[in-house]
Amino acid sequence: MKNAEVAWSAFDSIAYVDHNYRDLQAEDAEILTIVRDHFAGHFRNQGVGPVYGIDVGAGANLYPALAMLPWCDEITLFERSSSNVAYLESQVGSYAQNWDQFWDALRGNEDYAAFDTDPRARFREVVKVEQGNIFGLERFGGRWSMGTMFFVAESMTSSYQEFTLGVERFMRALAPGAPFAAAFMEHSKGYHTGEQFFPACDVGEGEVRESLEPFADEFKVQRLKSAAVVRDGYSGMILSYGWRGNSDAQVPIG
Repeated sequence: MKNAEVAWSAFDSIAYVDHNYRDLQAEDAEILTIVRDHFAGHFRNQGVGPVYGIDVGAGANLYPALAMLPWCDEITLFERSSSNVAYLESQVGSYAQNWDQFWDALRGNEDYAAFDTDPRARFREVVKVEQGNIFGLERFGGRWSMGTMFFVAESMTSSYQEFTLGVERFMRALAPGAPFAAAFMEHSKGYHTGEQFFPACDVGEGEVRESLEPFADEFKVQRLKSAAVVRDGYSGMILSYGWRGNSDAQVPIG
């Protein structure tokens, strides 16, 4: 099933949050530990900031934005589904208490712990929600100086060509040298939110690495150690993180 054939407005945001983010699960704790240290190390070593950040395909997940929060003076939550957009907009003013445990996990890094601004107030100040299709990011060029994309490119289509194009659009939206983090469901067969089924593209570490190589000069791809299964129909989770390169390769589509 291609991305354009999916009823994204039927995405049940509340059911998705309740199933995945009501409690901090081991996989997300592992992701947060790796990503926070990557971002904190970047800004500590580079001595730059604040910057513009983007979370591509934010869905109903706030923790990628929380991971960028100390380093950004603007964060764009870029999302296609109207139901997810409505959820995100409802969270900007004062996000729900379940997200506090994700912020607490980030504070396990000393640079996040030193962030002395109330995170809800900062979130309200810097976060904006923008509805849009990942394939339309091309018009922005390398606008953002850090970015995240969690469980998006492989979870929006069954087409491998659209998967690689989604990764390309994400990476091209970042400026050269921008730190990034992207997560993927390994060998996903599709998933439900509420009663609605959504397609997925079957990818592993090799496919993730191949999709990123044209756009990242320095990056890592690793399978998470956490073995718990959040839902049926996948074999694990993959996290990639690194920096946008200076390359401008073209990915063939067809």
